[in-house]
Formats: sequence, C-alpha cells, structure tokens
Amino acid sequence: MSVLWEKSETWRWIVRKTRDSKPFFLAFATVCGVVPGVVGYCVMQATNSRNPQLEAELRRTARPDSLMMGQVNRERLAEYLGELQRKEDTNDRYVAALRGETLIRKPYERIQPIPKENTTVADRTQKK
Repeated sequence: MSVLWEKSETWRWIVRKTRDSKPFFLAFATVCGVVPGVVGYCVMQATNSRNPQLEAELRRTARPDSLMMGQVNRERLAEYLGELQRKEDTNDRYVAALRGETLIRKPYERIQPIPKENTTVADRTQKK
C-alpha cells in the first residue's frame, strides 16, 4: 500500500475522501463490493446453460473416473440420508473426521483409523 500512497495521487485522494466523508466511504465500499458481485452474477447467468442436449452429450462422453466418483457420491449420500431417516446418531461422523479417521460401512465397527506410517529411527537411518 505504501507504493500506492507514494506514487498515486488518485489513491491519496480516495483515502482522504473516505477518511473525511462517511457518504463517500459508503459509496466507495458499495462500488468495491456490490458491483463486482453483480457483474459476477450476470456472468454466471450468461454462461450457465440448461441445455438438455449438452448435458446428455457431457454425460455420454464422461471419463470412467468421473462416473465412478459420481456413483460413490450417490452411495454416500444415500447412506447418510438413510441414517437420517432412521434417526441414527450421526455425530460419530464429525468426531471421526476431526480425528482424521474414516467411517466404514460395517455396523459393528463404525470407525476405522487411517493407518499411520510405521517407521522407526533405525528404518530412517537405513533409508539414507
């Protein structure tokens, strides 16, 4: 900011005006915040296409890993919604995520820790 302050007379004028005038500050803040938001929204609306033919073509030419991830996400969502419908306690999901663990599908063994790397000091010295 010091480069702007030292080199730009316009920037110094804006800083003085926003410091001295509350209406100018509000107008400048609005221009800096709202105008980019409106422009972004308009660009998103203009580029968003709900063309059924385009969607069908994209689904037809999808890569196998994209299809697999979509299937996995649908399965996880179905499992989670099923638990909510059955009013099961789902707090263990959040507890496991905070611990860095992953929930598994076996009901008798809900939480499975992520395996840690088993290296000792001796192993590290042998690798060098």
